[in-house]
Amino acid sequence: MARRVLVTGADKGIGLATVVHLARLGFEVTGSVRSDDRAADLAKAVAEAGVDVAPVVLELDDAEAAERLVSELRPWGLVNNAGYMNVGALVDVPPEDAARQLEAMVVAPVRLAQLALPAMRQRGEGRIVNVSSITAHVTGAMVGWYQATKHALSAATDALRREVASWGIEVVLIEPGGIDTGIWDKAEEELVRRGTGSPYSVPYERSLRILHRLRPTMRGPEPVAETIGTALTAGRPRAHYVVGTDARVLQVLDLVVPSPLKDRAIRAVLGL
Repeated sequence: MARRVLVTGADKGIGLATVVHLARLGFEVTGSVRSDDRAADLAKAVAEAGVDVAPVVLELDDAEAAERLVSELRPWGLVNNAGYMNVGALVDVPPEDAARQLEAMVVAPVRLAQLALPAMRQRGEGRIVNVSSITAHVTGAMVGWYQATKHALSAATDALRREVASWGIEVVLIEPGGIDTGIWDKAEEELVRRGTGSPYSVPYERSLRILHRLRPTMRGPEPVAETIGTALTAGRPRAHYVVGTDARVLQVLDLVVPSPLKDRAIRAVLGL
């Protein structure tokens, strides 16, 4: 019997590439999305890819719906991929927006893991893969809440890995660099919107220009999907997988460059 895997945020970008790749690897894949329209988009995309993936609608902040779904699926594997980017200087982001970001990208993934763990423990095996970002190590500016959620998810992943290892359950963190997905379209819109009338108008404008320059250099989501596949199929998966040369370079620079120098460089680039 094929192992069943639940992937969140499955209708586009990394999530879509992941469900297609995992289905081709022979997993029984369920992909969660936020609406019926997105479920239809996912069904069409996987049909065009020639693979079998079951779409399901799930709002990640709906704890009761999450409990029903996970109880029904009893997945062997869980891939927490869903998320979005809340762009803006910390002083410009309303607390309720920050709370929604933390709920979607930290609380919800941990909740799904909590729900999936009893069946995994009963079987004596299972995999939980959390998709974070290299920004969990490399903090810049103007996307502070997004980066804060990635820091928190990385910390939660490390803690969970240690807490469930004796049950035969592996917990893996994926840390991609720049990946060209639809998340950047929304980021561009937010940079323009929040920059209007803000005392940070120059940093917003510079951030937008930098993003426009970087997007053509970004890779597609397929390498991340392949890495997630490796994390689910390896006999002894690594705790962390860093995806992309840019991510590895940034990781090293963050370790060797002193904080005062990083501060000056980021402020100079963004006009802070």
